[in-house]
Amino acid sequence: MAKHTYQTGIIGNCNFLAHVNLNTNIDWMCWPRFDSPFVFGGMLDKEKGGEFSILPVGDYTSTQVYAENTNVLRTDITCKNGKYRVTDFAPRFRKFDQFYKPLMLIRKIEPLEGEPRISVKCKPVCNYGRDFQDMLHGSDHIKFTGCGEVMGLSTNIPITYLIDEECFSLNETKYLLLNYGDVWEGSLSSTCEQYLRETIEYWRLWIKHSSIALFYQPYVIRSALALKIHQYEDTGAIIAASTTSLPESPGSGRNWDYRYCWLRDTYYVLTSLNHIGHFEEMERYFNYVTDISFSENDSFRYQPLYGITGKKNLTEEIAEHLDGYMGNKPVRIGNQAAEHIQNDIYGQVSISLLPLYTDNRFIYSERKDSDKWISSLLNKIERTIDEHDAGIWEFRNIALVHCYSNLFQWAGCNAAEKMAKTIGNKELETRAISLRARAAKHIEACYDPVRKVYTHAVGSHFLDASTLQLIMMNYIDPASQKAKDHLAALEKELKTENGLFYRYIHTDDFGKPKTTFLICAFWYVEALACVGRLDEAVQEFEKLLKYCNHLLLFSEDVDGKDGSQWGNFPQAYSHVGLMNAAYRIAVKLDRPVFL
Repeated sequence: MAKHTYQTGIIGNCNFLAHVNLNTNIDWMCWPRFDSPFVFGGMLDKEKGGEFSILPVGDYTSTQVYAENTNVLRTDITCKNGKYRVTDFAPRFRKFDQFYKPLMLIRKIEPLEGEPRISVKCKPVCNYGRDFQDMLHGSDHIKFTGCGEVMGLSTNIPITYLIDEECFSLNETKYLLLNYGDVWEGSLSSTCEQYLRETIEYWRLWIKHSSIALFYQPYVIRSALALKIHQYEDTGAIIAASTTSLPESPGSGRNWDYRYCWLRDTYYVLTSLNHIGHFEEMERYFNYVTDISFSENDSFRYQPLYGITGKKNLTEEIAEHLDGYMGNKPVRIGNQAAEHIQNDIYGQVSISLLPLYTDNRFIYSERKDSDKWISSLLNKIERTIDEHDAGIWEFRNIALVHCYSNLFQWAGCNAAEKMAKTIGNKELETRAISLRARAAKHIEACYDPVRKVYTHAVGSHFLDASTLQLIMMNYIDPASQKAKDHLAALEKELKTENGLFYRYIHTDDFGKPKTTFLICAFWYVEALACVGRLDEAVQEFEKLLKYCNHLLLFSEDVDGKDGSQWGNFPQAYSHVGLMNAAYRIAVKLDRPVFL
């Protein structure tokens, strides 16, 4: 069986995100927000998902590349009668002292060789593919209506060709501008060209203003660009992925909706943004987390994940009418994990607040109600520190005292202690130190002195890749023999021959995992660098680079045997893992980082 890779690239402008297939189809696009129903969803159902394709008559071959250092995607199609290019982008640039990021998808079609004959199909759907939108056509546009939505497609292609899906000869540049809300009015060709030029300039300037080391720089640049457009700029939330229900492995039933923001990943995301020097994105995400935190100030606990607007109710439903990706059902809308008990998140939030007290780019007045706020966080930690929970991997029917959960309780208390010292509150400082000791006691209860390794939970003999963080977060001294022994035990049991890493290999609610979790392999690389095995860290990092698709985009999961990509795609946190691992190696290499 051939290796499976996702055949799409992504475009976006921090307001929406779309997947463009090598066959030119818009395979996935939710409008008007990341978590809205899709208007194009062929990724999950070829018939009910609608279509927006630009294809030639007869056989063809295609290639796809990004315009260098941008989120502008170019697909070149070679066919019997010639060759043409489709340039897809979501406009984003500065306008009137703010970012202009309209709900607008622009497709430029230009002939490169000969006179290819092509057909353009635009058939948007609504209500998750239960209905096709109605088409009302004008002289130079089509208005789509349905399910309370209105979209307008403006073009210089004869409208009759679009309505009837007729073939025509491409002998001049054509434009397609799909606008949410109503038909867009204005000079089509000059506007599209202006928006394209300014969007390219914006992305290239954004990269120039990034602090990215030379170590495998192209991969880090692409990861940074991918992460950037997973941020919903209106609130600052960063979603795990733009897709839902792409299976972790074929037939596994592990098909989840990832169009939400997980608090458990706060520390890793903020770290990656800090590494590349993008304070504004970091600040927006920080503000999203703090907005949730203040609204939850009197609540007993946080949810593991929230909607991009901070929405709490993410009720999971099954879309029975959809075929699923490559026939893999179920298709899930919403995520039941929002109801889980996951106790590492209090530490994640505490660590995310720490820059307010240690980074001088934040002014003192932004430390809102410090005493009350730190006390509230410590209350949450105290109430949950002895609890069984679902753990980082969100087991649906398993609750234990997890090592990883208590590691972040420990780290959160560390952060709270530093914050308390900054504001001079001795009482809070003492509380943080006391709670940190309680968390450490639970962590030590996971230690197996015979195997010289920390297990994944108290009373369990199973190992878990999440405990690699014990080394990276300096709970175990990276220079100690204990850290080296712990790492050796984990790699012996969880590492594949090809450098991939299983989260765990024991049976969970759905059986034994069949694929590896990519971010765990990047954690392993970081752990190698931490314990001084730098040459191996570089080698293992290089092994992982081959698991991207043709556009350097990485999935959530990778088959440990054939290297196939699975899981929601692209996975923002896989790219975060790559960025953090590359940075960890770069600063330890015995040569200049940037020059």
